[in-house]
Amino acid sequence: MSDDKARTRVRIAAVGDLHCRKTSMHAISPLLESVNERADVLVLCGDLTDHGTAEEAHILAKELAAVRIPKVAVLGNHDFEAGHPEEVVSILCQAGVEMLDGEAIEICGVGFAGTKGFIGGFGRGTLGGWGEPGIKRVVQEAMDEALKLEAALSRLRTEHRIAILHYAPIRETVEGEPLEIFPYLGCGRLAEPLNRYPVDALFHGHAHHGSPEGRTTAGVPVYNVALPLLRTLPESPTYRLLTLGLSAS
Repeated sequence: MSDDKARTRVRIAAVGDLHCRKTSMHAISPLLESVNERADVLVLCGDLTDHGTAEEAHILAKELAAVRIPKVAVLGNHDFEAGHPEEVVSILCQAGVEMLDGEAIEICGVGFAGTKGFIGGFGRGTLGGWGEPGIKRVVQEAMDEALKLEAALSRLRTEHRIAILHYAPIRETVEGEPLEIFPYLGCGRLAEPLNRYPVDALFHGHAHHGSPEGRTTAGVPVYNVALPLLRTLPESPTYRLLTLGLSAS
């Protein structure tokens, strides 16, 4: 449907952790071949590449060429491994992917706000900014990512809003992973902006063996859409679908 004002619904497909490698040519596009008919927007939740190289990003760009609907994404930790995340961003932007790093965008009448997120733990186990400078830098990084998400959400004026992260904002969606690595899978500070600027849903990845969904303390739905996790669910979906109803204008 070309006229956004005539829409009565928007269908969002979300997946993370594609981990595109040098050997991924013709392996990713089949996973998304149905998305053009089933969704209006595709959300990609980080770890788009496996080592963050330009070669991997170019391969992913070719694989995503088959996706004709709008695409919006955030980076993940793997996209930083080669030390040139800006190259990954540039290549994917040229391929038509809207890359978010603290920005907000409106697509099909729905507002999207996103950033990568960071580590730090959850609840009483959240790392505090006290002690060595290295600890304080880790905590500050998590706080900065939360502030970027909050700033992006604050700019949205749409009826419906979607938040996108790579790291998890709540403990519930990492449960299933080894308890010892919970602090490295996300940070509860990332949920704070969602409680101040409510969204219809938040999508994230990163926790390959976590749980598919949970809620913030304010009741915001959070969906873990890491592809390795989705493949373990009944019918083995390759993306999660969410349908939002739009009010008549």
